[in-house]
Amino acid sequence: MDIQHLFAERIGGAEFGKSTAIYKFEKIKRAKQAARTAHPGVEMLDFGVGEPDQMAPRNIRQALKKAVDDPANRGYADNGIAEFKVAAAKYMTDFFGVTDLDPATEINHTIGSKPALAMIPLCFINPGDAVLATIPGYPVMGTHTKYLGGTVIPVPLLAKNKFFPDLKALEQTDLSRVKLFYVNYPNNPTGAAATAEFFDELIAFARRHNILIVQDAAYATLIYGRERLSILSRPGGKDVAIELHSMSKSYNMTGWRLGFVAGSAPVVAAVAEVKDNIDSGQFKAIQVAACAGIADQKQSEKIRAHYQRRLRGLVKVLKGAGFKARMPGGTFYLYVPAPKGTADGRVFANAEEASQYLITEHCISTVPWDDAGAFLRFGATFESANRADDARVLEELGRRLEQAKFVF
Repeated sequence: MDIQHLFAERIGGAEFGKSTAIYKFEKIKRAKQAARTAHPGVEMLDFGVGEPDQMAPRNIRQALKKAVDDPANRGYADNGIAEFKVAAAKYMTDFFGVTDLDPATEINHTIGSKPALAMIPLCFINPGDAVLATIPGYPVMGTHTKYLGGTVIPVPLLAKNKFFPDLKALEQTDLSRVKLFYVNYPNNPTGAAATAEFFDELIAFARRHNILIVQDAAYATLIYGRERLSILSRPGGKDVAIELHSMSKSYNMTGWRLGFVAGSAPVVAAVAEVKDNIDSGQFKAIQVAACAGIADQKQSEKIRAHYQRRLRGLVKVLKGAGFKARMPGGTFYLYVPAPKGTADGRVFANAEEASQYLITEHCISTVPWDDAGAFLRFGATFESANRADDARVLEELGRRLEQAKFVF
């Protein structure tokens, strides 16, 4: 059987699996393996991890243990249990001041944000349609838009614009085919956090051009030195936006796979319709357990404070090594301009080369971004045993960066 000629063109057709291209995260993985071999006994300082370093709070874990033994939770969850939808609506009120969401019609659970981002194009995109998507950024919605015969118009997030899309420049673009605009605030990887003014401008832009905003709020509670914001809390936001929330980052529930979408009833109904034909819902016991966490602001604040403390330490270390580092508005990432080379004459053509050098020569792992300028992302999710060990890891990072003698 000639299986190669059965593959769909959207994944490469007959050429599927034959590409020799090595993608960014695979390059990082291989470089780390090589560095461990070349430097036996040297600790790999991994600042490239993009998921929480701690377990879910104890009250959530205990609630799961209890819910697992409840026969009522053994069946299909389909589009979610009412208890979780009510808890999600209360969370939106308590954390973001969104008071007008109907749990029954304007909230629907998802098995994390990633599947939701894959489903939304199925609700809206026909061949020839287009979406706007910020770069650098999470590519899932764009990938599925292309699968459906749509096109992706990249919208760069530049330092000169404080890592917000240039809406005035977009006004000069042909938007006649655009149906969706993917944004992500607080933003991965830049750490930028939306302001009320930005959301208001974005809402007005969407209304003028009849575009639905898809706001990925996976890091919504990880905010530093400013108010937490939901686009749905702004006037007219619910009319033009759907917002995606996740339990992964705010409650250390990455592997549990649970989130929800919130927005106007017709949009949420469309997502629920597509979802109903893709999955049968997340295990009810996980939804029950999440209700215990989502109602506890103290746990979320404890997690936020954990990253804030680490990020402050990272900023101090990176500034000491010459990086232009400052506290982000949100997330658990620092996004800093990549060095141009080293004092001994080494030159980096881009952020990827700088990242590879850090791994292979100094056993420091970061994530490079060259989509809109050359930047390195340092994550505050590195492994350590306790606060004292945090300090040790950061001190060791500073020592190794000093040895590198970067030129900027």
